[in-house]
Amino acid sequence: MSDTYTQLYVQLVFSVKGRQNFIQYSFEEELYKYITAVIQNDKHKLIAVNGMPDHIHIFLGLHPAIAISDLVKDVKRVSNNWINERGFIKNKFEWQNGYGAFSYGRSQIDHVYKYILDQKKHHAKQSFKTEYITAF
Repeated sequence: MSDTYTQLYVQLVFSVKGRQNFIQYSFEEELYKYITAVIQNDKHKLIAVNGMPDHIHIFLGLHPAIAISDLVKDVKRVSNNWINERGFIKNKFEWQNGYGAFSYGRSQIDHVYKYILDQKKHHAKQSFKTEYITAF
């Protein structure tokens, strides 16, 4: 076989350091667009990106040539620098160490897509901490 074909759908979740509410409404859309460009530049297919003031969800079709850990490291590094260079917040912005990575089948794409886009509505009913504890 001369070509490689994959269907690798992954949701990434990571938080602001100290779970601080630093991702503000005033710049979150710009942040998501910037992260989209980083992901697409690394040859991944972005499906959805959204979050809350203290964490972010990214759902993508993963390109098999780049490890998930390298992708997360790249997204965190460049978005961290981008936020700090623009002075969006008074404090120094940093992402927390670590991340969650969850894989899905093709039949689950629509469900995960909707879940990520509805983050604000979802977390109005259930906190991230409660959701995390009950899921694991």
